[in-house]
Amino acid sequence: MSDVTAVENLVDKHRLLKKEIAKVIVGQEEVVDQILLSIFSGGHALLIGVPGLAKTLMVNTIAQALGLNFKRIQFTPDLMPSDILGSEILDENRHFKFIKGPVFSNIILADEINRTPPKTQAALLEAMQERSVTVAGNHYKLSLPYFVLATQNPIEQEGTYPLPEAQLDRFMFAINLDYPSFQEEVDVVKTTTSNIEQTVNPLFSASEILEIQQLVRRVPVADNVIEYAVGLVGKSRPNGEDTPDLIKNYVDWGAGPRASQNLVLAAKAHAILNGKFSPDIENIQSVATGILRHRIIRNYKAEAEGITEDQIIKSLF
Repeated sequence: MSDVTAVENLVDKHRLLKKEIAKVIVGQEEVVDQILLSIFSGGHALLIGVPGLAKTLMVNTIAQALGLNFKRIQFTPDLMPSDILGSEILDENRHFKFIKGPVFSNIILADEINRTPPKTQAALLEAMQERSVTVAGNHYKLSLPYFVLATQNPIEQEGTYPLPEAQLDRFMFAINLDYPSFQEEVDVVKTTTSNIEQTVNPLFSASEILEIQQLVRRVPVADNVIEYAVGLVGKSRPNGEDTPDLIKNYVDWGAGPRASQNLVLAAKAHAILNGKFSPDIENIQSVATGILRHRIIRNYKAEAEGITEDQIIKSLF
């Protein structure tokens, strides 16, 4: 099958996929879009939202519709690396046997990742980066596709271990989850308080998703689009040559080279999901906010004046 046909098929299946997810998840289209972009680009995502916004349900539904295994890990202050990676036990023949932890799944929901100590965070981040884990000197490959969706509660910061910037950079997208609109909340209450259960049908398989990830990588990109992405990221750094005054005044640290890579990858996925065979500057701008949001560190002046990361990113366009 040619890449052109593959893109056309993907556009149709993506439309059906969105319908399937919408059976259970009311609204939140932008959030679902960004999660799917992460999965199809082979990246990971960080969901930032208050409790009770159906984050677990959303990830579970997406996993079902994609035909993938799903595991949820609740991060707590006493969680140890072995609790997520797995551990070796002595079996009845006195041989060591490795019992796999919940990290061995296609889609992992790392709930409240900032509630667990850095040692456990680091264990998960190694799995995210290497797609493998090391336990007692033995190396175990994780099954592909492998996607981590971590959640953070932006309100309660007591007793939390905030993710360091270097670890935040491992996430392709940071996605903000807002409260539903009045009508959406009415629909949510209607569907969740009745006895009607929706079944979500799997539309993809693990091997198909791996093929889509390869297809995304094969999408050609014009040099001017790559230069635009790199220029956009460069402008977010306060000590750059073309840095706007807003960045110099309000930003401590800008985004690194991984942001440029993720911008181009996500723009490729965004283009083909919208039926285009090559991304343009518009596609870069469509994905830029989610990709740069957690990579721009505001200074105290920005916080005092209420200047958000999203406003700073918009000014770069």
